[in-house]
Amino acid sequence: MKQTKNKTTDSFNQERKAGGFFQMLLAWFVIPLIFAIAVLLIIAKVADVDVMEKAKQWTSSIPAVEQKKESISKEKDEKILAERITVMKEELKQKEQQLMDIQDDLKKSDEKNEKLLIAQEKLQAEITALQQSNDDTKKEFGQLVSTFEKMSPKSAAPVITKMNDAKALQLLSRMKADTLAAVLEKMSPEDAAKYTALLSN
Repeated sequence: MKQTKNKTTDSFNQERKAGGFFQMLLAWFVIPLIFAIAVLLIIAKVADVDVMEKAKQWTSSIPAVEQKKESISKEKDEKILAERITVMKEELKQKEQQLMDIQDDLKKSDEKNEKLLIAQEKLQAEITALQQSNDDTKKEFGQLVSTFEKMSPKSAAPVITKMNDAKALQLLSRMKADTLAAVLEKMSPEDAAKYTALLSN
């Protein structure tokens, strides 16, 4: 029984000593340290000093912190650069595609213009041929009129009445007035009246 009491007393004394050490540590170091920090903060506030900014400056002057900052900044810069390169590559692709589209449009436009030029040349050739044909027809018709004017009215009148009305009218309208009168005089009264009416219209 006495031993148990001694053991209890010993453990109590040890706990007391341990508690006394922490109390002494708290009383001699922690509380004065907290008090000193509080006083310094009050002085800094009165002196209008930004404590947080100063702390950042002090920590940035520590080499390990500075290296870490540089490393983070470098990684950030590299990431931004990589993103910009990706964006620029995409823009370059789009510009190349636009250029290809424009070149295709120009090629199609050139082909279309070439076809139009060929068609224009063909039409011009046809117009020239028609003009030549028209000139030839006019020349031939002029010769025909001249031939009929040289014929006697008695010979010319029956030939004209056998032509279709359009050609006969064209021929009569090109004759000189005195030759026309002589030819109409040699026609039957019905034919003469018909051609006179057609000529007056």
